[in-house]
Amino acid sequence: MKAIINARIYDYTNYIENGYVIFDKKIIEVGSMKNYKKPAEAKEIDFTGDLLIPGFVCNHAHIYSIFARGLALPFNPKNFQDILDQMWWKLDAKLTNEMTYYSGIAASYEFLLNGVTTVIDHHASGEIKGSLKKLSKAVSGVAGIRGLYCFETSDRYNVDECIKENITFAKKNQNDKVHGLFGMHASMSLSDKTLKKISKKNEFPIHVHVAESDMDEEDSLNKYKMNIISRFDKYGLIKPNSLIVHGVFLNDDELEIIKNRKAYMVVNTTSNMNNAVGLPDVKTYLEHDIPVMVGNDGLNSNMASEYMNVLYTSHLKNKQPTELNLGDVLNMLKTSYKYISNTFGIKLGEIAKDYEADFLRVKYTPFTKMDESNAFGHLFYGTFPNFKPSHVFIGGKLQVKDYKVVNKKLNNEFTKCNTYSKQLWDSLKEAK
Repeated sequence: MKAIINARIYDYTNYIENGYVIFDKKIIEVGSMKNYKKPAEAKEIDFTGDLLIPGFVCNHAHIYSIFARGLALPFNPKNFQDILDQMWWKLDAKLTNEMTYYSGIAASYEFLLNGVTTVIDHHASGEIKGSLKKLSKAVSGVAGIRGLYCFETSDRYNVDECIKENITFAKKNQNDKVHGLFGMHASMSLSDKTLKKISKKNEFPIHVHVAESDMDEEDSLNKYKMNIISRFDKYGLIKPNSLIVHGVFLNDDELEIIKNRKAYMVVNTTSNMNNAVGLPDVKTYLEHDIPVMVGNDGLNSNMASEYMNVLYTSHLKNKQPTELNLGDVLNMLKTSYKYISNTFGIKLGEIAKDYEADFLRVKYTPFTKMDESNAFGHLFYGTFPNFKPSHVFIGGKLQVKDYKVVNKKLNNEFTKCNTYSKQLWDSLKEAK
C-alpha cells in the first residue's frame, strides 16, 4: 500500500488543492490533507504542490511504425496510396513476430515517458499468426500498459489468417489488461468477398480506417456504387463500440449510420496533416452525437500534443476561434476513459475510490489562481505544450520515476531493439 500526499489532484472532474491518495492496485481512499491519517502499513510519497492526473489513453496507434524512425526508402509520393505503397506496406510486410515484439518494447518505453498508460493498437505484419500475442506480451506483459489489440485484415494478406488471428486473440484475451477488437485496414483494400467472410465469422467490434483520404471514398463509390459506411453497414460490420478511424471525408448520411450503430470516431489530426489528406471536421461529428476520441496513428507518443492539435486545427479549418472549446476537448478525454472502462470492465479515468491506480505526476507551479473552475485550462495551456510526467503509475505500480523508466525488464529488453530494427531495415534493402 502507498500514499501520495500533498498533491494537487485533478481528474478532469474533481479538483483537490492539497490532497492525498491511498492506493494499491486500485485507489482505496482520496481526500483533502486536512483529513489525512496515514495507514500504518503505507509508504508515503510526497508530491508537494505537483499535479496528479489520470494516465492518457492513445485511442489509435500503429506500434510497429516506431521502427520506421530514420528509415530511408525511395519515396516520392504523389498521393496517399503512394505513401502506403512506397513506405508502410513495404515495411509491415517484412515484420516478423520477433520484430513486432521489440517494436512493442520500443513504443512502450516512449509511451510511458509520455504518460500513456493505455493504448488501442492497429497492427500489421508479414507474419500474422501469433503476432498479437507477441505484441501484447511486450506492451501489456513487460511494460504493463493496458492494451486493446487487433490485426489489420486486408486483401494484401492471407485474409483467412487475418480473420483467425483477430478472433482467436480476442476470444482468449478478455481481462483488465488485455482485450481484442477485429481489425480491418480500409475499404479500398477489402473486397466484397472479404467483407462477407468477416461478416460471417466475426462477433467483435471492428477497428478500421475510413475515408482517411478522398481516394478511399472515391474507390468505394467507383467500385461498389455506395459510400464506405453504407458498404460496411450492408454487411452488418459496424457493431456497437466499433472504432471508425480518421473519417475525414464522410457525409452526413454516413455520420448518421455511425451514430445509430453506436460506434466511435477516432481522429488523428497530426497524422492527417503529415499525410496532407485533410482535417477531420470534429465539430460536425459532435453535432451528430457521435462520441469522438483521439489517436496518434503511430506518429508520436505524446497524446497531450494530439489534443492541442485537435483544438487548434479545428479553429483553423473553420476559421472560427470558438469552433471547438476546452469543454469539447475535455469530453474527448472523458470519452476515452469511458470506452476503455466499459471494454475492460474496470473503472478508469478518475482519481476516486475503487478506480484503477493509473495516474501521473506532473510538475507544475501555477502563477495564476487554479481551482475546479479553470483546472483544465491550466493543464491544457500550462502543461500540454511541454508535457512530460515525472512519475507514472499503472495499476499502482511505479513505471517511471524522476523521468526515467524504472521497469527493469523493460529497460533490459529495450537494449535489444536496435538489433531487430536493423534486421528489419536489412530485409527492406534486400527486397529492393
